[in-house]
Amino acid sequence: MFFERIKELRLSLGMNQIQLGRKLFVTKQCISNWENGNIQPSIDMLIKIAQTFSVSTDYLLGLNNKCTLDA
Repeated sequence: MFFERIKELRLSLGMNQIQLGRKLFVTKQCISNWENGNIQPSIDMLIKIAQTFSVSTDYLLGLNNKCTLDA
């Protein structure tokens, strides 16, 4: 689920993998590996990704279908 969500969020903002990598201080290859389900980010990176997209970690992991952080 994570790999689908991160790609969906990245594309919704019109970002390519290089741009997202720069925001997160990782390589394009790292983003590609996440999106292809080859590797998973660390917990610290998962939090950074959630903050970058303003979504919850539960949403990224597919535990919640609510995209926004609103209460």
